[in-house]
Amino acid sequence: MLGLFIILYAISNIDNNKYKNVVAAFDDFFGKKKVISALPDKKIIPDAKEKLSYELSKLIKEYNYTNSVQLEENDRGITIHILEDILFAPGNSELTETSRLVLKRLATVIRNIPNDIRVEGYTDNTPINTLKYPSNWHLSSARALNTAYYLIKEEGILPDKVSVVGNGENKPLSSNDFPETRAKNRRVDIVILK
Repeated sequence: MLGLFIILYAISNIDNNKYKNVVAAFDDFFGKKKVISALPDKKIIPDAKEKLSYELSKLIKEYNYTNSVQLEENDRGITIHILEDILFAPGNSELTETSRLVLKRLATVIRNIPNDIRVEGYTDNTPINTLKYPSNWHLSSARALNTAYYLIKEEGILPDKVSVVGNGENKPLSSNDFPETRAKNRRVDIVILK
């Protein structure tokens, strides 16, 4: 019994090779011989990732969003950077009609993917202190929340796949030293996680 618990503990962090070896050992012990297939990998399949990236790039070009919507592929997955100018009025978190249309079009591509989606809000480093938004953290969180809620309520993205993060002025894409570079930091990112 103790041996069984030790084996179960050893394989608790499932590794394909370790899994195959343990199962093969049990099969030998109990007199069974069969081929064990590897456990499925939960990451985005390369072809699916390329297809998703292609579809998003095509949509961005088709609707002439190249100045306001940018794609980035990294270790986390695919990130869609949507700049503030296309989503929100300055210092506000309410979606405009234009922003709803942009999100609606993006949703046609991301709605049916199996991956989790994280909606992240960002601001530049200009301080804000209003009754509604006492800090940049409050503003960025409200922007991420309103974007995610729209995608769930209006576009049918499953709520159990969506999480929301407010980052305030942290993790800027560009320098905050000039107005044109600072504008790139005011954004919402839709991250399609691996």
